[in-house]
Amino acid sequence: MKGRLPLILFEQMANLTENTTIKRLQNKYRLVVMNDDTFEEVITFKLSRISVYVALSTTFVLLVGLTICLLVFTPLKYYIPGYGNKKSLTQLQLLKTRTDSLEQAIKFKEQYFDGIRKAFLGNGTMVLDSTAINVLETESKKLNNSKDDSSDKKESRHRRRRRN
Repeated sequence: MKGRLPLILFEQMANLTENTTIKRLQNKYRLVVMNDDTFEEVITFKLSRISVYVALSTTFVLLVGLTICLLVFTPLKYYIPGYGNKKSLTQLQLLKTRTDSLEQAIKFKEQYFDGIRKAFLGNGTMVLDSTAINVLETESKKLNNSKDDSSDKKESRHRRRRRN
């Protein structure tokens, strides 16, 4: 019997708290709005806690739904940061690409004009390549022969034209 006593008390407490919570939610309350000067009742409401909870929850859900519908089905959605249509996003990417290429072109032109300015004023130091190029005799002969061959071909073409 001793081991069963705490279990019975726990069950009774659980039933007690459930019953009191449900009863508290279902208790009726009266909300009366009165005129302060004449003490006349303007309006009277009979409310319970659960009805107030349901009314406030329903109002919240309706307001959220109305706001979502307003943003989805009207042009107000374009005022949300980061939201845009496909056309404007592609135009933005194209403008970004053009801007980057123009910045790069400006940088190259500045380098070019700085080089010209240094050369013109004589401020720039020129690094000359001092390594000697060793050309073999056979390679130089090949180059000379190919030049001669090309000049011979030009002459023969010129002669053929004269004949015709």
